[in-house]
Amino acid sequence: MHARRSARRHLAFTLIELLVVIAIIAILIGLLLPAVQKVREASARTSCSNNLKQLALACQGYHDANGRLPPAVLMHSSVTSVSNFNQPFGPNWAVLILPHLEQQPLYNQFEPSISAYMTDGNTTWRGVGRVDLKVFRCPSDTSGSTVCSQAGGGWSRGNYGANLGPAMLANGTVNGDDACAVLAGGAWIEKVANFNPGPMYPFTNVAGGGAVAVNTSPRLTSITDGTSSTVLIDELRVGPTDTDIRGTWAMGQVGASLTAGVGRSDTPTPNYGISGGDDIQSCTDRPDIGMGCSPVHPSQQVSSRSRHTGGVLTAFIDGHIQFCKDSVTVGTWFMLHSRNDGMVISGDY
Repeated sequence: MHARRSARRHLAFTLIELLVVIAIIAILIGLLLPAVQKVREASARTSCSNNLKQLALACQGYHDANGRLPPAVLMHSSVTSVSNFNQPFGPNWAVLILPHLEQQPLYNQFEPSISAYMTDGNTTWRGVGRVDLKVFRCPSDTSGSTVCSQAGGGWSRGNYGANLGPAMLANGTVNGDDACAVLAGGAWIEKVANFNPGPMYPFTNVAGGGAVAVNTSPRLTSITDGTSSTVLIDELRVGPTDTDIRGTWAMGQVGASLTAGVGRSDTPTPNYGISGGDDIQSCTDRPDIGMGCSPVHPSQQVSSRSRHTGGVLTAFIDGHIQFCKDSVTVGTWFMLHSRNDGMVISGDY
């Protein structure tokens, strides 16, 4: 009898010890998990920064070969609206820099259609957009597994948008001077907006050309505000549904692979996600996850967004990478996206 009681007491003590050990392990896991998540995000942010660096250098390589930065997107004269994805828009900047990203074989597969697009408006080149390329994806954004189903479907996702400037990408003249593409001589060209904005923009009588433009782009010598002070590429988040074009690397539309209309009252700073903020055709309005938008407008303005805490990564024209804080002022965000506003930028970003 004494031996059996002793065994039961020993067994009870062992179970208590086990429960204590499990509790200690659970506490340690709870303490370590945030640290692990921070390390994982730091790694993802470094990878994202490296992607942006490669893209900026590839744009510089394009400039070296062609004398200009890559066009934001090519638009054939048959296009009647530059901000409507149902139009036969052409290859974008990301497609055009593929040879400078060690993707010459991929580019060569579609080169005949890419080269002929401005002549015949054929969209066979779009097959390249079905290829998922790691360099266009930020690891922090885990929403990229669902392809975009618009404009024929099958579009792979991406997280980077070339900077069209603080004006909206619109046709002709909107609100007096708020436009950055006009049809002239049968070709879409950039309209460098001269802002007289009233409540929509922070400045009056200020120029607002972007780093890239429709069908053509500036030479580095035309970046009068300085290549180290002008954003070339912003981060973008992938849309929450397959019908939302936001974050689509080869699609030459605002929100997909282009940014426009930043430093504006409804898209004032990074990661601004109120309902109706972005103007993106057929988007999914999700302000609850920071992806607010207006689906009834054409694709003409978008906020730069990321999954990084507190801001977004940006590539400047000179190739340096900068983390821009969500707390940047509207005026500074505007100036960082204008190549020719002629103003001095403060250090609040």
